[in-house]
Amino acid sequence: METMNRTVTCGALRAADAGTTVILNGWVHRKRDHGGISFINLRDRYGLTQVVVDSDAPADLADLAADLRMEFCIAVEGTVRLRPDSMKNPDMPTGEVEVVAKTVKILSRSEVPPFVIDEKTNASEELRLKYRYLDLRSDTMQRHLALRSRVAYAVREFLVKRDFLEIETPTFIKSTPEGARDYLVPSRLYPGKFYALPQSPQLYKQILMVSGFDRYFQIARCYRDEDARGDRQPEFTQIDLEMSFVSRDDVLSLIEGMMGHVFRETMKIELPATFTRLSWEDAMNRYGTDKPDLRFDLEMQDGAALAEKGTFQAFKDALAAGGAVKALVVPGAAATTSRKNIDELEGAAKIFKARGLGWMKVAEGEAGKPALEGGISKFFEGKADEVCSELGAKPGDLLLFVADAKHRVACTALGAVRSKLGKDLNLIKEGTFAFAWIIDFPLFEWNEEEEKWDAAHHMFSWPQEQYHETLESDPGSVKGDLYDLVLNGYELASGSIRIHDPELQKRIFRIVGFSEEEAAEKFGFLTEAFKYGAPPHGGIAPGLDRLVMLMAGETSIKEVIAFPKNSFAQSLMDDCPSEVDSKQLVDLHINIVN
Repeated sequence: METMNRTVTCGALRAADAGTTVILNGWVHRKRDHGGISFINLRDRYGLTQVVVDSDAPADLADLAADLRMEFCIAVEGTVRLRPDSMKNPDMPTGEVEVVAKTVKILSRSEVPPFVIDEKTNASEELRLKYRYLDLRSDTMQRHLALRSRVAYAVREFLVKRDFLEIETPTFIKSTPEGARDYLVPSRLYPGKFYALPQSPQLYKQILMVSGFDRYFQIARCYRDEDARGDRQPEFTQIDLEMSFVSRDDVLSLIEGMMGHVFRETMKIELPATFTRLSWEDAMNRYGTDKPDLRFDLEMQDGAALAEKGTFQAFKDALAAGGAVKALVVPGAAATTSRKNIDELEGAAKIFKARGLGWMKVAEGEAGKPALEGGISKFFEGKADEVCSELGAKPGDLLLFVADAKHRVACTALGAVRSKLGKDLNLIKEGTFAFAWIIDFPLFEWNEEEEKWDAAHHMFSWPQEQYHETLESDPGSVKGDLYDLVLNGYELASGSIRIHDPELQKRIFRIVGFSEEEAAEKFGFLTEAFKYGAPPHGGIAPGLDRLVMLMAGETSIKEVIAFPKNSFAQSLMDDCPSEVDSKQLVDLHINIVN
């Protein structure tokens, strides 16, 4: 069989190549016939080239061209020629030239595809995932996966140059409680016993620090049996790293440098040398979330002082119960915000348990002084000057409030309103990347259902030194040496300085309700390792999927993963999860109970 292997890709030809003979391999992207001339756009992952079968082509070549359909895989041998000036396409990198076909060979035929493969298809997600191999041919998916590959390479390049070793950790591990449900793998050799797929390499990378590998990284596959959503999947990838003999600032500085390198090498974008740092409390108070979108400037304020300036009982009751009044000034939004808009904003607040959303509009009063209109303004009659002075508001502004007996509810509810306004009012600067570090997290959080303390992140995070003496007596006030990296409103990475002292680790276990026996059963191999000279260490794990998603300007990680699951953790392309042969179940000592 005569081979026609390509000599050039479909994105490579330029005007300087005119007159050369080339062989192209690819898929028929589009085909059109004009007056006996066939124009074929041939596509591979490098681009598009226009192929022409002229009107004076031999009959067999003309007949073959007429037989071509979209997505046929073909080989073309021909001569490169310049297009006439009127037919040049400045939107195509190869738009100055075309290839005059001498020979066309059909490498394989295609049935009519279920959707048109274009730059970005408008087919349903279900159809795209069922025929993922076709969806991946689209220009958008090709660019996204190429970007993902470049990002992974840039990460490796940066870390290896800084003495990090890439070390693989096991995929079959001991099941340990890490927050989400484990995916379990039954053992054939040991009936009734199971491996777990790792939710993260957390324990193993800490053991690598004990082993003396002071700089470890891994582009690690992780598995969590939890409901999927836009930025989550049952299986995902993180850039996992750990360092010995470091402080928090060392880890943060390294990641700032790594992100700078990744964006510079893959997108030609220069990031700031250092990122904004916010304490957890500051982020909650100013933005109502620990993953704030800093691409717009709208900040919440403390509105407690307004309780004494007016007669609005909801403000007074919230403060009397130990809660908070949070306020948001939306510049210039009074005239454009309808009652329907306010109802929609209130709906966003109620999702986060707010009882309602207070509002007023600042109008131009007599003698140029501000006046309050609408909403709860009747409770602040004659107090417009004081209210506006307190909040820094001026005529034309919209004032929004959430008051609640729980400080956290007041913050998160108004924070949700802020996020919605950012989108609704087009405040977000698209195409920008606003990184921030969130630091000084609470180490513990109270579990109301079980009436116990839980680890806010995980049980291996170092409590800041000033809280060591009061760990047991006042867990709620303890701050951990924890840090999250946030990008454009998404948590991109989470990390901490780890506990390396076995006795301190035991104290943490006791606070979160683990007996010594249970701790030894679940984590004994880690605490045993800590008995043999564990170094101080810390690390972090940026999510590769989320990072590439944000770099690509998408809102779902499905758009940057080659073969993702749908929202029900199913793969529609290969129909998994699926039933297995009964003999396999017998071998694994498993009985299915309906």
